[in-house]
Amino acid sequence: MGAAAEMLGVSPAFLRALGAAKLIEPKRSSGGHRRYSRYQLRLAARARELVDQGTPVEAACRIIILEDQLAEALRINNARERPAGH
Repeated sequence: MGAAAEMLGVSPAFLRALGAAKLIEPKRSSGGHRRYSRYQLRLAARARELVDQGTPVEAACRIIILEDQLAEALRINNARERPAGH
């Protein structure tokens, strides 16, 4: 967690807050350390951007979840519009 927090320029408490808000749920190593995926780190970086702009953490997490859902829906729609093999 410390390395991830340092990489993102946030505190470990910020990453714990993102976990409490259910934005990211890191895996645990055998020693109990939190392990974040690249995807989770991207979400955390986006959360930091929003919080730095004055958005409360809980609202930032909800925005990111909605952005992610929209991107997935657009991906699915685009895949349906293109016939297979094109």
